[in-house]
Amino acid sequence: MARPRTPLLSRERIVAAALRLIDAEGLAALSTRRLATELSVSGPSLYNHVATKDELLDAVVDSVIGEVDLSMFGTPDGLPDGTPDGAPDRSPGGRPTPWPDALRDWARSYRAALAAHPNIVPVLAQGPGRRPNALRLADAVFGHLVEAGWPRGQATRIGALMRYFVTGSALASFAAGFPADAEVYDAVDYPHLGEAHRLAGHRGTVDEGAFETGLEALLDGLVLRFDRLTERS
Repeated sequence: MARPRTPLLSRERIVAAALRLIDAEGLAALSTRRLATELSVSGPSLYNHVATKDELLDAVVDSVIGEVDLSMFGTPDGLPDGTPDGAPDRSPGGRPTPWPDALRDWARSYRAALAAHPNIVPVLAQGPGRRPNALRLADAVFGHLVEAGWPRGQATRIGALMRYFVTGSALASFAAGFPADAEVYDAVDYPHLGEAHRLAGHRGTVDEGAFETGLEALLDGLVLRFDRLTERS
């Protein structure tokens, strides 16, 4: 029996096509009719795999979260051979990955995933909901912090803080928000913005540098807080 020219429809194929559409044209472009056209199928056939547009959007968001590396927290996908599931990730010296290093590596991976799909960030920022990858992410961050010695309430707040920071940094480009027209920045009105028209041309350097500066400042502050916490205990 000859193979069909069009690959068989699957949930994974639908989600991937929806993400490509959102990446290219934004959230407003996503509709079942448009998606069916992109996949060369009939609209009703999509509902055999995703019941509603909201379910589809949840699946798309969760697929992006699935791109985030969690191995620094000792999740099953990142465990060395012979390491029991659920055990903390181990550094070469055999000790658990220090929580500041784990948060740093995770935040960079998290931002990279969001930066690759900026149009989905507003939906993702609403929280994990029932999305499996998002809940695994929250569980990994919280669990590692608690195992490191953070009180559960503090660990919850740190997880929220990191999510605010990372999603905010991926939501839009600071540098791209400044017009490249030097005439916009009249020296009388804006005496300190004489070079602002150059920012957009250095978008990657400015935005990446801002993220790294903020991340290190945030971690430095948390380390000081943790030290005070452990001194009192």
